[in-house]
Amino acid sequence: MDTCVRVALKRLPEGEDLPLPSYMSDLAAGADLCAAVREELVLAPGARALVPTGLAIALPPGFEAQIRPRSGLALKSGVTCLNTPGTIDADYRGPVQVLLANLGTEPVTIRRGDRIAQMIVAPVSRAQFDVVDELPESIRGAGGFGSTGVSS
Repeated sequence: MDTCVRVALKRLPEGEDLPLPSYMSDLAAGADLCAAVREELVLAPGARALVPTGLAIALPPGFEAQIRPRSGLALKSGVTCLNTPGTIDADYRGPVQVLLANLGTEPVTIRRGDRIAQMIVAPVSRAQFDVVDELPESIRGAGGFGSTGVSS
């Protein structure tokens, strides 16, 4: 099954020597993004920073790019992405940046070329919102925020 979507990508000056987004296995959903920092960035516990990737993209209409944390980075050091998943809309042409946060207990150093996040290109459905007086009934109803419990 070929599900390849062509995405125009522009290297920005700060990303000239860095690898392009790449999939680290044949069936990976996300392409890794690298940090385009000029100097090491130390994220103290509780700190956050907007990290450049040195790239800009143009997605085809009907698609978005989602920026998500890398699971290994989150597990090993507590570094994650805020605003996850971050959405890049098809009409955005600015630099791709990653909002990293250190939720761990130790400072974490981000170096040039470190793989800091993953980007998933996904189709988008647009909704038409219809105002109604009543919503249809459901088994769950209005229950939310843990209303279904934690065990089966």
